Amino acid sequence: MSDSPLGVADLLGVLAYAELTAFLRLAEDAARHAPTLTDRAALSDLAATEYAHFRLLRDRIASLGVDPEEAMAPFVRPLDDWHAQTAPSDWLEALVKAYVGTGIALDFYREAAAHVDDKTRELVEEVLVDEGRSQFAVDRVGAAIRQDRRQAGRLALWARRLVGEALSQGQHVVAARPELAALLVEAAGEDITRMFGRLTEAHGGRMAALGLTPGP
Repeated sequence: MSDSPLGVADLLGVLAYAELTAFLRLAEDAARHAPTLTDRAALSDLAATEYAHFRLLRDRIASLGVDPEEAMAPFVRPLDDWHAQTAPSDWLEALVKAYVGTGIALDFYREAAAHVDDKTRELVEEVLVDEGRSQFAVDRVGAAIRQDRRQAGRLALWARRLVGEALSQGQHVVAARPELAALLVEAAGEDITRMFGRLTEAHGGRMAALGLTPGP
């Protein structure tokens, strides 16, 4: 890894495990919560894309001479804890989680990728392409809110919970992985707290797209 800055294995490891868990959760949500076969198929397509991204990241980690399982291992507990603490109870909560919760995580990874080597940065940008997740969620959630405005309040609260849990787990991750934290500080040019503040601000745009009011 002499051609890559410190922390790149951590970045690829956390992103690889995030993509793997996104695949598993989207597939589970499609089977458990999707109200129609069309919705089930659409969410399954998104899950398949996440798995393809995982394979690209796994192969890149291996090409650096790092065991992919070892690279992902430090992030298993925090990501699993986040998913356990934010298990959706219905279809709309599943969509908000896929869009809002995943979105803030992707912002985090983009920040960290700003100063890695070109090949790694290009790969990160490739796997962070939206692939239709946003529009799918916006269409379905927006339609549900137009049909029943009472959904807006509960989904806004749910989104705030998702982001709060995501930021908390993210802070635990960077505190435990100093080389990943160094990448983030280099990308930010400032301390990590202000970076997390920017991530929270970006959340507001996603909330507005869903027809929800961003939390304070």
